Amino acid sequence: MPLSKDPLGGGSNVDGTINNEYCSHCYRKGAFTQPNITVEEMTALVEGKLRSMHFPGFLARRFAKDVPTLRRWRQKSARQSTSPPRSELQPRA
Repeated sequence: MPLSKDPLGGGSNVDGTINNEYCSHCYRKGAFTQPNITVEEMTALVEGKLRSMHFPGFLARRFAKDVPTLRRWRQKSARQSTSPPRSELQPRA
């Protein structure tokens, strides 16, 4: 959600100040409202919400495509890519 459209002006940090990076639907009191949602699920949720707001399908898909570029998802991707492949974690025979 564009923060300019957020009725609360953005999410909230633990101390109650406004968080300028995430919207109030996603981030409250210093935590994500849906901490276990995957990037794929969030992308589908965003696209569905945009379609329910009567955005044409191509625009809904275009805007939802940006979800993986948000810092929340970039951090997860970086952690996953720094982990060794599973085959390297198992002892060799």
